[in-house]
Amino acid sequence: MKKYILALPSFLASAFAALPILTCPACWPFYAGLLSALGLSFVDYTPFLLPVTSFLLVIALVPLVWRAHQRWGYKPFIFGFIGTVIILFGKFWMENIPLYYTGIVILLFASIWNIWPAYKQNDCSRCISDDV
Repeated sequence: MKKYILALPSFLASAFAALPILTCPACWPFYAGLLSALGLSFVDYTPFLLPVTSFLLVIALVPLVWRAHQRWGYKPFIFGFIGTVIILFGKFWMENIPLYYTGIVILLFASIWNIWPAYKQNDCSRCISDDV
């Protein structure tokens, strides 16, 4: 159960990163309702979207690097970092939606890879049976 909690920040950051920049008029009622439910009136959150998204993506990378030597090493962290950079570039600088979604898929792949059980191969010669 604890290992699945490690993937939660990646899913949370991906969900928050999915919020579009305030350019879609069809989404305004949704965000107004969401922010009102949180106790905020409808405000222009666009200036805060980049820092909050960046902060949540950094939080999503923490479980990938925490105790990495006990799981798959730093490979999932490297994939997660690449996915994070692609998310930020695809959403805020290049405004390229396919690139942005590719970054989300890479980050989610890294999180799932990180929680996947790593089976250690037993290299002990005394443990190998002679029943062959």
